Amino acid sequence: MKQIEAVIKPFKLEDVKKALSDVGIVGMTVSEVRGFGRQKGHKEQYRGAEYTIEFIPKIKLEIVISDQDEEKVVGAIIAAARTNTIGDGKIFVRKIDNAIRIRTGETGEAAL
Repeated sequence: MKQIEAVIKPFKLEDVKKALSDVGIVGMTVSEVRGFGRQKGHKEQYRGAEYTIEFIPKIKLEIVISDQDEEKVVGAIIAAARTNTIGDGKIFVRKIDNAIRIRTGETGEAAL
């Protein structure tokens, strides 16, 4: 099993959710997060005063999938989240040793 963690722009969430649904993903965890990468934040003006926003709002998706779904899930996220501008986000893939469904006690891929 693999865990896909994707950090994307907030306005792309619905597009990514639909793309994942189209490839058969039925569950995910979504968190509102803040951070920055190479862009190092940005400047905004409010009532004539300029200030720097260092931590940009982002959305973090966490999805656990079977190994054979990795390519199609990563591809779907890339296609749906890409805007071709700085700050589009990142995708991280980790190996998962086990998963347990609390309600039934199912383990491994059956718990997904």
